[in-house]
Amino acid sequence: MKKAIFIGAIGCGKTTLIQRLDKLKLTYNKTQTLEFYSNIIDTPGEYVEHRAMYSNLMTSAIDADVVVLMQSATDPRVVLPTGFSTMFTKPTVGIVTKIDVATPKQINLVNDRLKDAGASQVFQVSAVTGKNVAKFTKYLQS
Repeated sequence: MKKAIFIGAIGCGKTTLIQRLDKLKLTYNKTQTLEFYSNIIDTPGEYVEHRAMYSNLMTSAIDADVVVLMQSATDPRVVLPTGFSTMFTKPTVGIVTKIDVATPKQINLVNDRLKDAGASQVFQVSAVTGKNVAKFTKYLQS
C-alpha cells in the first residue's frame, strides 16, 4: 500500500477519512501535531493555512509515496494556491471531501481548485457515508 500524507485545511475531513480507511470509530479529533497511522501521515490544517509552515509539509512528505491534497466541498476558499504541489517530489492526488452535504456545483468548484493546485487525479468522497472511499482505497493499494 502506498504511504500517503494528507494535507488540507482545518476541518476538511482528513482525520475522519483516515478513521474510515482504518475502520475506526468516526469521532471528531482536532489534529494538533503530525499523527501517524498505518500508512498515512495526518497533518494539522494549520500547516497549509499558514505559509510559514509549508516547510513542515515538505519535510513531512519525504517519507510518503503520494501527497494527498484535500478540501471540503463546502469550503469555497482557495486553500491551496495554483501549483502548490510543485513543492513536493512525489505524485499528488486530490480528494474533495464532504460530498454528502454539498451541491454538485460546490463539488465541481473544489474539484477544479485541487486540479489547479496540481492534483493529477481527484477523488470525490464522503468519509461519513463511505461513498467512493473504496475507489481511493484501491488507488492506495495499486
